[in-house]
Amino acid sequence: MSRRGSALPARVHWLLLGLALLCSLVLFLYLLECAPQTDGNASLPGVVGENYGREYYQALLQEQEEHYQTRAASLKRQIAQLKQELQEMNEKMRSLQERRNIGANGIGYHSNGEQAPGDLLEFLHSQIDKAEVSVGAKLPSEYGVVPFESFTLMKVFQLEMGLTRHPEEKPVRKDKRDELVEVIEAGLEVLNNPDEEDEQEDEEGPLGEKLIFNENDFIEGYYRTERDKGTQYELFFKKADVMEYRHVTLFRPFGPLMKVKSDVVDISRAIINIIMPLAQRTEAFTQFMQNFRDVCIHQDKRIHLTVVYFGKEGLSEVKSILESVTSESNFHNYTLVSLNEEFNRGRGLNVGARAWDKGEVLMFFCDVDIYFSAEFLNSCRLNAEPGRKVFYPVVFSLYNPAIVYANQDAPPPVEQQLVHKKDSGFWRDFGFGMTCQYRSDFLTIAPNTEVAAEGCQGADGRRVVLCIGPSHCTEAEHLSQSDAGLCSNGRAATDSVHFDPAGGFDMEVKGWGGEDVHLYRKYLHSDLIVARTPVPGLFHLWHEKHCADELTPEQYRMCIQSKAMSEASHSHLGMMVFREEIEMHLHKQAYRTNSEAAG
Repeated sequence: MSRRGSALPARVHWLLLGLALLCSLVLFLYLLECAPQTDGNASLPGVVGENYGREYYQALLQEQEEHYQTRAASLKRQIAQLKQELQEMNEKMRSLQERRNIGANGIGYHSNGEQAPGDLLEFLHSQIDKAEVSVGAKLPSEYGVVPFESFTLMKVFQLEMGLTRHPEEKPVRKDKRDELVEVIEAGLEVLNNPDEEDEQEDEEGPLGEKLIFNENDFIEGYYRTERDKGTQYELFFKKADVMEYRHVTLFRPFGPLMKVKSDVVDISRAIINIIMPLAQRTEAFTQFMQNFRDVCIHQDKRIHLTVVYFGKEGLSEVKSILESVTSESNFHNYTLVSLNEEFNRGRGLNVGARAWDKGEVLMFFCDVDIYFSAEFLNSCRLNAEPGRKVFYPVVFSLYNPAIVYANQDAPPPVEQQLVHKKDSGFWRDFGFGMTCQYRSDFLTIAPNTEVAAEGCQGADGRRVVLCIGPSHCTEAEHLSQSDAGLCSNGRAATDSVHFDPAGGFDMEVKGWGGEDVHLYRKYLHSDLIVARTPVPGLFHLWHEKHCADELTPEQYRMCIQSKAMSEASHSHLGMMVFREEIEMHLHKQAYRTNSEAAG
């Protein structure tokens, strides 16, 4: 009995073990059948021990798939847009090459002699790496720094002002306005549609909504241009109800240098007709003719001088000066026009331009206080082209030599004053009176509206006496014997003179100032290229300026402003303002020194 009792529990034990194994096998097969398929050894999401069904994993996979599909679609759109922009840029550059370099094989010029990069996008990225954007550059001194200029939605704060720009101003030039608007829009695009590699998370507003930035969230920006690399922009945005600022850095890289055209310019036969309105100022005219003799007669030898003189006083002296130059240098290429009326610079230049009857000619509108070099005359020829371009050089205006050289016994000769220094003068970037332009362009910019009748009776009834060289006179009315004596042989021709009282200038402008801006704006409104640049060989000599009471309020304001700017530099004017304080300081210093020596 005892043996059978011990055998029964053993059988039960093995039976229970077999059932347990069978259940384990069934459970294992069930798990294999119900578990979702996974990639490799990837672990199932969720907390260990929780029971997840097929529907949960299918929903999770579908959500992730939709997320990646949306992201992939966004990346595809951006890639397509970049490809399109790159293709358009390549097409523009190719068309520019083909249009501007017909017959030049369409090859771009590179200063280093290398071919243009095959991948333009790669080259543009290399420009960013070269610029001082992410890593600073070692500079030799503080003068090597390229400073930033700052801007907001409405204002630009600039360092390089000249005399017509202000420390704070609205961007007036269209290209500057368009540039800043484009930069802000690009910054908003970066913030509102971030790339995957951007190190930022989708921020949410106070109510959990996604933050969308607009131009009103732009706080400030900074930009600077490295001439050989490109322009860097630092932009800062901030939502009113969010503490953090968003910072975007953009860079506009410059592309490789490209040859636009290459041609030969022959100026060996280009005559310049220098036209000068004049009233009295005979001493200044004497000094001008000394420079004219040295530069135009002895060096250049391709110059014609037209002087339009207003009034009778001083006319005989001007005639004598011209005759003296003629006798000394055998120079006959000049025209003297006498107008017995009030001085009007615009009218004088109009009459002088139309006094030329030998076809096309390059004209230089000049004042009696101008000093120029032979190099400037060539610059005038090189930068003006009929039907295409006019040249508006910026004059370097000299300060009052009595102030500049106050520590010397007397100012040096004029030739030694012609230096480009901060305390000796300034670039007169608000003046537009000196200009080089071809006669055909001048006549086209303001066509004749009134022409003098046969016999040279002016439309306004004023008489005109025209002398071409020392022996050719043309009369506007009947010439008296005294008038005819203005020319050396006393002979008066009967040719008619045609001039436009309206002309390229505003004839309503009387006396000083304003007429040059009128003509300048006409050229700006035309299809001609206006070349505006400082030139080293053109100086405006200082002279005492008198602002007449007859001027209009606007003209008088311009005259006083020009007078103040032309007197001395900021530092010299400051020394004059604080002269008493300086003298008192020097007196105290001398007293202290004497007291210490006596003690």
